Amino acid sequence: MPSAPDGRAGHPPGRPVRILLADDQPLLRTGFRMVLGTEDDLDIVAEAGDGQEAVELSRRLLPDVVLMDIRMPRMDGVAATRAIVDARLPVRVLILTTFDLDEYVVGALRAGASGFLAKDVPADDLVTAIRTVAAGEAVVAPRILRRLLDRFATVLPDPAASPPKALGTLTEREREVLVQVARGLSNAEIAAALSVSETTIKTHVGHVLTKLRLRDRVQAVVLAYESGLVRPKA
Repeated sequence: MPSAPDGRAGHPPGRPVRILLADDQPLLRTGFRMVLGTEDDLDIVAEAGDGQEAVELSRRLLPDVVLMDIRMPRMDGVAATRAIVDARLPVRVLILTTFDLDEYVVGALRAGASGFLAKDVPADDLVTAIRTVAAGEAVVAPRILRRLLDRFATVLPDPAASPPKALGTLTEREREVLVQVARGLSNAEIAAALSVSETTIKTHVGHVLTKLRLRDRVQAVVLAYESGLVRPKA
């Protein structure tokens, strides 16, 4: 069973990925069910109409992935994600958002979501993202994340300020790798840029996550921007 970057085991090969759909709009849940139902390796085990129901079903059914809407009644997607992560369930959360709800996304990532996608994501990209998250990896949508961070630029730290002490535990190469991760590059792309093997980059990323006590790659991106290590482009 593959190990996830945050220490949780990834989805075991050989059985379908079990998915919980959490969205307060029945029509959207129906659409997702139609798209995902055509994939032999994906199995929708339940649907939730609000965040509280999503948490309760996650506790009871232990799906591999929760496809989580941000804005829902009773409990929003951020609070539901935090509840699932804090309960240490072997469940990963993939957030769905729209650009008019950007302000919620960073909160969801801080809460422990394994990634996020726009609701109008192409079907093939949605399927790939679910498989990626189920395997124990994180899904970073670089263009969406950059747009979010541009909006939050006014609350990021002064670039002249001292970096957080935690970053001081990283080696120069690890900081360099973190910067590249924050810019949305894959391990293969970072390896090519730094002229080292992809395995070496994977090792560096693992060290970064461990030293900074981060769950996954997504939270590493957020930290890099919030700490001022990387600045949004004008």
